[in-house]
Amino acid sequence: MSTTPDQRPDDATVDFLRSAFAPEWREPPLGQEGVAAWEAENRVTLPEPYRTFIMEISNGSSLGPAEDGGLQPLGWLPANWPDLGPRAPGEPFPLEAAWPWEDDDTVDHDDPRINTVYTQGSVVLGSEDGQSFWILLTAGSRRGEVWMVADVGAIPVPADEAWGFEEWVRHWHSGNDWWA
Repeated sequence: MSTTPDQRPDDATVDFLRSAFAPEWREPPLGQEGVAAWEAENRVTLPEPYRTFIMEISNGSSLGPAEDGGLQPLGWLPANWPDLGPRAPGEPFPLEAAWPWEDDDTVDHDDPRINTVYTQGSVVLGSEDGQSFWILLTAGSRRGEVWMVADVGAIPVPADEAWGFEEWVRHWHSGNDWWA
């Protein structure tokens, strides 16, 4: 469990994040008390600069990354999120590297390891193409990275050297394809 906040992002990062999301599409920020309450309830400290973003700029945006409905508010789940039990953002994310479980002969449909990928150590940023979900890792050795989890596996994005929240937003804001 991470309980010490990261260093606040520099002004240039905060300014970029503010400029990337048009004010008319932003949800109200949570403020310091709202973020602290969520973190206490979930036994985790959110990674920067995501923490500052939802505290000061916007708790989600209907226009933004991800393509299916934009950036989810903190703690919300897309309508098509699989019901695999309660979420535990403060528990360590179980993977160190990509895991394409559809190609893993040791995995069956009810493998409990898949549930932990969906439920532990992350917040959901949004969905893409129905059954693919962007997550931000909140606990574990790869904390602060953006991954994609889908019905076929989980991968750091865009590859093993995963983006953090700022890089993920920058890539979306540039208009480039996710995998380019």
